[in-house]
Amino acid sequence: MKAMRKLTLFYDGLCPLCRAEILFLSDRNQAGLLDFVDINSDRYSAEQIGVSCEQALASMMASYDDGELISGVDVFVEAYRRAKLPLLAWIFSRPVLRPLFNVAYRFFAKHRHIISKIFGPGALWMVRFSRSNR
Repeated sequence: MKAMRKLTLFYDGLCPLCRAEILFLSDRNQAGLLDFVDINSDRYSAEQIGVSCEQALASMMASYDDGELISGVDVFVEAYRRAKLPLLAWIFSRPVLRPLFNVAYRFFAKHRHIISKIFGPGALWMVRFSRSNR
């Protein structure tokens, strides 16, 4: 079996739903195959990565440890594989569903702060509650 490359996800740390997803994935990152960089932090360098903040905000972006970039639904598929969430990886990899997921994510990305104000606090609470009950 081919070894998986490390994947760095670029996310919006100002978005509570995004932070909830990153906390959820980081808890499942036992193999250390995921890294997370807030595009609003000093760790994010658009020049080094080759992706502007605007591009990263418009479409989920990630980079393998060799610098290869991936975006959109592919990021979720690869992140869920590395987080040992095979059912989610399988669902997101279905060719018939990918166009729907791409449209849904573009909508979410465009309206992330409004959507996150509604659902973000609850999602963050659930992830933190789950963490405290381990």
